[in-house]
Amino acid sequence: MKNTPFFKTEFIQGLGMDLTALQIFKAVAEHGGINKAAAKLHRVPSNVTTRVKQLEDRLGAKLFVRRSRGLELSPEGRVLLGYAERLLRLTEEAETVLRNGMPRGVLRMGALESTAGARLPPLLSRFHRLYPEVRIELVTGTSGALVARVLDHDLEAAFIAEPFNREGLDLQHAFDEELFLIQPRGARPVRTPKDIGNRTLIAFANGCSYRRRLESWLGSAKVMPDRILEFASYHAIVACVAGGAGIAIVPRSVIDLTNAKKELTVQPLPRSVANAKTQLAWRSGHQSVALDALRTVALEFAPGARAKAA
Repeated sequence: MKNTPFFKTEFIQGLGMDLTALQIFKAVAEHGGINKAAAKLHRVPSNVTTRVKQLEDRLGAKLFVRRSRGLELSPEGRVLLGYAERLLRLTEEAETVLRNGMPRGVLRMGALESTAGARLPPLLSRFHRLYPEVRIELVTGTSGALVARVLDHDLEAAFIAEPFNREGLDLQHAFDEELFLIQPRGARPVRTPKDIGNRTLIAFANGCSYRRRLESWLGSAKVMPDRILEFASYHAIVACVAGGAGIAIVPRSVIDLTNAKKELTVQPLPRSVANAKTQLAWRSGHQSVALDALRTVALEFAPGARAKAA
């Protein structure tokens, strides 16, 4: 397998910036087959096959593996796809900047579910008013999963919560969150980790920054939950807690949005656990017109921004 520097230098220099070949390769990767890519590109399948074969010959690497359900990217193909997406995006940006300096195209970004539901609507509304030619594709997930997708070039940026691995990332402070412990209505108070005893913890999967905070707090007192139930949404987590299935840690913004407040006991946590910062993260050194626009709008909603404006 060719290493990353091979693709970075040989591809850009050796291919002579064959953007059409990149577009064809990217279409086959996205649609998982020659025929679907050809239809999308309004080309005949034989032409698409030829261009992909020429690209493989030029790079000396097999870019796709045939499976029963179609074509899948090989390891080399996955590396190339990251560079192809960046080159095509830069080409589009260059054209945009030379024409009017305004961002356009697709901005693929990520966010925690709580951030997407409670924090981003006004921010994205503002962004859309300022930059209507940018189409945002929003992906939700845990901080760990989103960091991995940013570093893998699948997402241009993501709103994630501390703690997380900062290596390879540039950051901009976006929001402050206050976390609370929620229990079923009438549950006995939790003043220390030992008060939790053997109760069930309801949380997102591993990689959730808020779950790490709670587990760290419990671990400081050598307390282990009886079991952990994992769900993929706050709606499910809050509903299970309200139904008496266990306890959870959630941001105030989520509690304010839920319809289950009357069925919950909401308790504060120590400041070291409760105070969480949300950061806008992107790959170190990465720049784009759309990312710069997102960063500028995010600053308008950052803590203290409106007070300063006033």
